[in-house]
Amino acid sequence: QVQLVESGGGLVQAGGSLRLSCAASGGTFSDYAMGWFRQAPGKEREFVARIRWGTYYPDSVKGRFTISRDNAKNTVYLQMTSLKPEDTAVYYCAADREYGLLRSKESQYEYWGQGTQVTVSS
Repeated sequence: QVQLVESGGGLVQAGGSLRLSCAASGGTFSDYAMGWFRQAPGKEREFVARIRWGTYYPDSVKGRFTISRDNAKNTVYLQMTSLKPEDTAVYYCAADREYGLLRSKESQYEYWGQGTQVTVSS
């Protein structure tokens, strides 16, 4: 059983940057693909980034967000730049054991963190 704990959320002005972290425990971290999702009020959970042998982003964040991982620290990061008010959401870390890179559906991930709030003011 893998436990995921996100941190780093907060309030930032539009155009600013923020780095989220997700610490994993309970498994062999390098065996897992890691992803980030977000959910704004009244909206469905949305895929943001994935890292396995490479990285994968939707167009909405490509060029602004960067996912990375440190296997020695069992941690995955999401560096967010040029933030917009529409990036406001609860951000969730997720994990699965599949090797594929193009996995963007919520149902494809086995483990989830509790989320961290990101608010971008205009």
